[in-house]
Formats: sequence, structure tokens, C-alpha cells
Amino acid sequence: MELVAFLGNDKENWGQISALIKKGNWEKVILLKNKRTESFPIYDNCEIINIDCDKSLDELKNNISENLKERLKNEFESALSIASGNGKEHMALISALLNIPVGIRLVAFTKKGIEFIN
Repeated sequence: MELVAFLGNDKENWGQISALIKKGNWEKVILLKNKRTESFPIYDNCEIINIDCDKSLDELKNNISENLKERLKNEFESALSIASGNGKEHMALISALLNIPVGIRLVAFTKKGIEFIN
């Protein structure tokens, strides 16, 4: 299963994303990063896509969808972390994934380890 995560400007939440990447057994990791976000550690199995979050919600959703469509074309569902970012970014990402269409399973790193939120 792929991990799709949004990486916003809120550095205090980056540990959540890093833990998911390091502790998970993902086929690949796709990080959507606000283009204004500072550098994030690069991991071997990560692909980082820079997104212009200054666009309108609809433009942002379309841009994310265009970037993810080919990368997820043969997938039925993906793990999704929205631990980082803001509401606009999360709405655009969720809408884009559902329009591809690909199912989403929300995932978080907790004291128990990686947990899917069903």
C-alpha cells in the first residue's frame, strides 16, 4: 500500500510524517509539499511533489489530482496522513484522491505504532 501525506508549514507535525515513513512497510511514499515549506528529510522510498497552495481550492484540488492520477492509477486504496497542513490543503487532497478515484484509509502514528483509523 502507498502512503500519501501532505507536508505543510507546521514543522511541529513533521515528526508524525517521519515516523509513518520510517516505521511503515509502504510500497512507496508520496509527499505533497507546500512549495513554501522548508526542506524535509528525503527518504529512499519517497517522492516529493511541490504544490502551490496559494491557488484557489478548486485549482489546488485539480493540481493535486493531476500529479497523483498517474502515480496511483492502478491502486484501489492508499493510506493517507493529514497530520500536517491546514484545512484547505486537506480538503483539496481528499477531494483529489476520491476523484481519481482511489479509496483512502486514514493513518496515524501513535504510542501503539501505526494505526489505521477506520
